[in-house]
Amino acid sequence: MSAPDTEGIDGFGPMIVVYVLVFILLYAGLNSLVVLGLGGLLGLGSPVLYTWIAVVSLSLPIAMYVERVYPNSLSRLFYTASTLWMGVLLFLGCSLLIYEVVSVFYPIPYAGPIIVMVVGVLSIVSIRNATGIEVTEIAVPVEGLSEDVSILQLSDLHLGTIRNSKYLATVIEKATSLDPDVVLISGDMVDASARLHEGMFDEFDRFGAPVYFVTGNHEVYEGIDEVYSLFAETQIRVLRNEVVDYDDIQIVGVEFAETDGHLGSELEKLEPDEAKAAVLMYHSPEGVEDAKRAGIDLQLAGHTHAGQVFPFNLVVRIAFKHIGGLYDLGGMFLYVSPGTGTWGPYMRLGSRNEITLINLTPK
Repeated sequence: MSAPDTEGIDGFGPMIVVYVLVFILLYAGLNSLVVLGLGGLLGLGSPVLYTWIAVVSLSLPIAMYVERVYPNSLSRLFYTASTLWMGVLLFLGCSLLIYEVVSVFYPIPYAGPIIVMVVGVLSIVSIRNATGIEVTEIAVPVEGLSEDVSILQLSDLHLGTIRNSKYLATVIEKATSLDPDVVLISGDMVDASARLHEGMFDEFDRFGAPVYFVTGNHEVYEGIDEVYSLFAETQIRVLRNEVVDYDDIQIVGVEFAETDGHLGSELEKLEPDEAKAAVLMYHSPEGVEDAKRAGIDLQLAGHTHAGQVFPFNLVVRIAFKHIGGLYDLGGMFLYVSPGTGTWGPYMRLGSRNEITLINLTPK
């Protein structure tokens, strides 16, 4: 057996280590509540329940480690199954909560088997939804244009263990057929699950249009320098807090950061020309007031996945005011992509994988 690839572990960095530790504790607690609740309805004994809790709580972090250190077909299957459990866990938790409320007023016979069947159906539908890719076309009127400009937006592809090169080829096949003028990728190209490899972004060279990219949080987790080194072999141009001109529009790209006010402070430094149409790429749908003050006409974002799996979108709405779709903010438009790929479970319920074609028209 070969020595482990320790560079894969180092690629995570201290931020992701803290994130994983906190996640494991919370995940184990949630698994305990759900498994004990469902196990009680199914009449399962304590040894089975505690074994079940241990397996599902530890499977994901172990799968993440194995996939980074000893990637192979078995590790990919293990990782995929472990992430799918996250979606199943969400459905089970919500079903048990509904049961607890309803059972106060009305006893429900065979509640355990009913919950298992309902969650099974929801899981199958969600997995099937996650396999498709929809094309959404929107028109956005902006001032300062002499003719239409078509922008193709990709976001949150999360290329890694689950969304691999085959999926990317399918995305690019659909995207190139739309013949956009320019391609904008608003972050989270990589998932930080599987190791990166040379040539994994070569598909983007199939575009006959310029391709621009800004970072998301997962590029930070993976290691920005490593991601950028692979982009250097392609036609993808990374915008690192800068403005470039394309025909009648300015494309403004700001790198993702967790700090408050980051977008506003970077836009003040960049000072885009307010006399020209300006399109901003920033991974998270935040800082919209700062963008309006800077004279941005259209802000493109992702990050939220539109909640990805119902009812998690209700939680996402607490964290973000704008979680998906086109918003007219009075003087500026914001488009939040639901994502071209998925994070975590290979599931979508109440959302979709999307390629977005945005037609800028003279106002």
